[in-house]
Amino acid sequence: MKQVIQSARSGKLALKQVPAPQVRAGSVLVRTRASLISAGTERMVIDFAKKSLAGKAKERPDLVRKVMDKARRDGVLATFRAVMARLDEPMPLGYSAAGEVVAIGAGLEGAFHVGQRVAIAGAGLANHAELNVVPRNLVAPIPDGVSDEEACFGTLASIAMAGLRNLVPQLGDVVLVLGVGLVGQLVSQLLQLSGVRVVAVDVDPARLDLARKNGAELTWRLDQAGLAEAVAGLTGGLGCDGIVIAAATESSEPLELAAELARDRAKVVMVGKTGTEFPYAAFMKKELQLVVSRSYGPGRYDEDFEGRGVKYPVGWVRWTEAENLKECVRLMDTALPRRLDVGSLITHRFPFDRVEAAYTLVTERTEPNMGVVLHYEEITKTATPVFAPPAVRAGQCVLGVIGAGSFARTVLLPELKRIPGVELRTICTTRGQTADHAQSAYGFSRATTELDAVLDDPAINAVLVATRHSNHAALTARILAAGKAVIVEKPLALDRHQLNQVIAARQASTAFFTVGFNRRFAPMVVKARQILARHAGPKMLVLRVNAGALPAESWVNAAEEGGGRILGEGCHFIDLARALVGSPIVSVQADAAKITHGGCDDLTVTLGFADGSLATIVYTAQGDTAYSKERYECFAGGTVVVIDNFLTMSITENGRTRVEKAKLGQDKGHRGELEAFVAAVTGGGPAPVDETELAETALATIAVLDALASGQRVMLDEG
Repeated sequence: MKQVIQSARSGKLALKQVPAPQVRAGSVLVRTRASLISAGTERMVIDFAKKSLAGKAKERPDLVRKVMDKARRDGVLATFRAVMARLDEPMPLGYSAAGEVVAIGAGLEGAFHVGQRVAIAGAGLANHAELNVVPRNLVAPIPDGVSDEEACFGTLASIAMAGLRNLVPQLGDVVLVLGVGLVGQLVSQLLQLSGVRVVAVDVDPARLDLARKNGAELTWRLDQAGLAEAVAGLTGGLGCDGIVIAAATESSEPLELAAELARDRAKVVMVGKTGTEFPYAAFMKKELQLVVSRSYGPGRYDEDFEGRGVKYPVGWVRWTEAENLKECVRLMDTALPRRLDVGSLITHRFPFDRVEAAYTLVTERTEPNMGVVLHYEEITKTATPVFAPPAVRAGQCVLGVIGAGSFARTVLLPELKRIPGVELRTICTTRGQTADHAQSAYGFSRATTELDAVLDDPAINAVLVATRHSNHAALTARILAAGKAVIVEKPLALDRHQLNQVIAARQASTAFFTVGFNRRFAPMVVKARQILARHAGPKMLVLRVNAGALPAESWVNAAEEGGGRILGEGCHFIDLARALVGSPIVSVQADAAKITHGGCDDLTVTLGFADGSLATIVYTAQGDTAYSKERYECFAGGTVVVIDNFLTMSITENGRTRVEKAKLGQDKGHRGELEAFVAAVTGGGPAPVDETELAETALATIAVLDALASGQRVMLDEG
């Protein structure tokens, strides 16, 4: 299919042929019929992308601080790679569209049907693309009396409606709309449908003419004198009951004007991005309220609501972003006596193949424009892939990759590209633009969104799984059943059932699996393990992890998708302890601190080993991320080995301490891990890490949750 992609580094736009997405549970697959270019928002995104690195840094100092913190903690080289990978990430454009449902994901049977026309919303979801996969709470049915090109205004109208719900205007109020571009025009019309009198203010006479034709009671050019007097005349000297700022400017003049024209104790709502230095004295004397409206409404930026279809209690949240979208599309119906007339806002129409010309019009403003709509022709169905006969040379690793998230793009794929003897054959992701970008960036022969294109290809003898946690076990089992070696990113499984699924698949397969526990391959850890192994007695380990806080809404915290940080990240350090001690784990104890945000990510875990060793893992999100992330202290037979953030390593024995420093920055073992996997594949096995040991680590990690739930020590031979 075709999709508009922008480079985050250069800002260059392109209409690219990318693999078509596949429908997922809780979502619908929509064939796009019309999409709207939001001139203000998309121009801002494009302008930012076109800035130099220095320009980007100046506009986003918050991100610069994060980069500096990471550089201090992880080193300049690792930080540079991470930043470059993020800038190389393809950016899909568009967030307001309409089309026809062509497939229904599990759980939505009966909620939608194939052939149904729907409006869709969401940045990164309702893209300028021939096909889009959109979760249920960002989809709304289109009434028969509304055309596709009208319905594609649904998301923009939802932004306007969410602003008005924050304003709470009353029948007969006078509300000033400052800035009547696309969103401002929609605000003006929705206010009038609510029985509110509208004052429209802008610098553009053509926009004011349109607002007047669509019912604004008073329109005024900002460069004309007398606005305050005109408002006083209209309101009987009271001032406006509310102000909606829909302008886009770096200046704070809109807030100053709002303070001048608002009545006592009025409300000012921002739906546009302007300067935010408000005149304190004027706001204080009138006791004005300032509200920054949250995009489409309640539910926006909530991963549970948007991504997982969670419902809010209607008694507490009547108008979510989903309901706003549905209502806006309903208000466009020609059957209504008074309707939201978005057709009057369309100034240009382009066929999708000419999208670059459309963006030139919008970004360079070659002529006045407002609503720019893209129309899509029927697309041809993607053909079923036909594979060439096997052509695997002896000693070769022919790799398929499933998933290409940030970690895969930043670390795994660049390393794999540099390892001799690896043929990067097929990249499979859920989104076509991601697969297409990975294909061109890393040299894959093929890009796809169909899992069977990897599993059924006889030429592929090894697969990397780099997806979200919930499907690691199922994918690993399927790949093993296909007779292919698999390296799966941690965690291997989220519960005992999933772990048993992998074990059963491995027992029935001639292929092997390994898990992405890279730390055991780090040069400092390899050396520490060798030193500790010289001592036959028990070992004592203290592994401290300053993990940093994770946003509460992160998918990692979702039980059904990420499993939480204990399963998702804690397993790394359980495996590290297992590798350093070199003896089976027999018991697990755990205690957690009080949860203050998100999931459980402040805890201590104590592991007991068969040889009498103990390891304590201190995992916390309470620290400053500028401080060292990981510190490992290992004690055995009079020797102390300390690794600090993979930057320094000290060995103390016989009364003397020697310190070694990483010469080229952090090496957490990613390359060593991948090289070991490739060597095992090309050599026909065995796995680079004992698979029984990996299953033991997975079981011990799951046992941490059991220990927290029961408050008791968990013995693994009882699990």
